[in-house]
Amino acid sequence: MNRAKLIEQIRLKKSFLCVGLDPDLSKMPKHLLASEDPIFEFNKGIIDATKEYAVAYKPNLAFYECLGVSGWNSFQRTIEYIPKECLIIADAKRGDIGNTSSYYAKTFFETYNCNALTIAPYMGSDSVKPFLTYPGQVGGCFGDDFKSRCKRFSVY
Repeated sequence: MNRAKLIEQIRLKKSFLCVGLDPDLSKMPKHLLASEDPIFEFNKGIIDATKEYAVAYKPNLAFYECLGVSGWNSFQRTIEYIPKECLIIADAKRGDIGNTSSYYAKTFFETYNCNALTIAPYMGSDSVKPFLTYPGQVGGCFGDDFKSRCKRFSVY
């Protein structure tokens, strides 16, 4: 996924819809809790109901990571199920020293094939640069002063 393909999807679907996938087990319909993978089943239902309009999906990693290996498996199944024409944004809010950030980038861009990742620039440019070494991938900066910290890291 690149900018041109995203714009193409926006025009085709006449939509800017980005669907957050924040599967909270405590708020999930009871019938799904009996399934082998309630997180995936919940997400699958949302994806099926929105794929005609959505141009992006944004799974929030906190809801997956707290479940350990089974949560990571649900995350992987979810991103594999998302239609290929949609942007996948890993809402992970990562940011650390350069070497660690390099491995976070590798995890989401290579292992999980996400198109974009939310990042936290609090530790300065060293924590952001590794995410920008992947052509066509996007790191989104968030924080109190994200505009001043991220303007020099524009990917478009």
